[in-house]
Amino acid sequence: MTAVARIPWLLIYATAYLIFLYLPVLLLPLFSFNDGTIVAFPIKGFTLKWYAQLGEQETLLNAMVNSLIVGSVTALAATSLGLFAARAYVRYRFAGRELSEGLVMLPLVIPGIIVASSMLVLFISIGLKPSLTTVILGHTFVALPFAVSIMKSAFDDFDQSLEEAAYDLGETVVGTFRRVTLPIVAPGIVSSLLVTFTVSFDEFVLAFFLSGNQPTLPVYIWSQIRFPAKLPNTLALGSLLLMSSVILLLIAEYFRRRSTKSTS
Repeated sequence: MTAVARIPWLLIYATAYLIFLYLPVLLLPLFSFNDGTIVAFPIKGFTLKWYAQLGEQETLLNAMVNSLIVGSVTALAATSLGLFAARAYVRYRFAGRELSEGLVMLPLVIPGIIVASSMLVLFISIGLKPSLTTVILGHTFVALPFAVSIMKSAFDDFDQSLEEAAYDLGETVVGTFRRVTLPIVAPGIVSSLLVTFTVSFDEFVLAFFLSGNQPTLPVYIWSQIRFPAKLPNTLALGSLLLMSSVILLLIAEYFRRRSTKSTS
């Protein structure tokens, strides 16, 4: 009984869970170097030709540009809105604050297919045809909860006496916000920009419904993965996206922790 009790069951469970969760993802870059077109073991040989062919596909490059545009604008819009919303939630107590914050976080629990179909009907009813503009609006709605959460952590330990000191020295509200508040929470802003960009860049369901004839990169990947002959290129592209997402999230986490330290 003592020997059984000493077995680190929690560690074993955590390790098995991580393997189950991430092993399929780790196989993606492995098969992207496979010389054959069939995704199966054994691997026929090592090659980089699938990566080399990515730059020759004009449709892919157009989809990449669309995703970069949508992700950049979404990140700026969501972070800007999240910055002021988080400041209001942390700094002030007002009627309906909890309800308002709950509504902001609602996209995290609503199924994406419901949000996408509802937005499609809404945009068409007001005369907006599916395009990159509608994708940006939809992605901003989805990315806003992430921006608010990150910026709230940046404002939680913010010393308000710094702003009060600036007011006492004759600085205006706008000047205090620009010269005192923004520099302190800047790491949180950078983290929010990176996270919301990643959320938008990788999002598929809303983009599929709202992009029209201007597909983003995830929509393009979905359209290609149905053809076995194009699967190796898709695996190579997916591996690059996976690596980029991990790098962006690591950078975002670094700035989030730096923001927490700076506000403390």
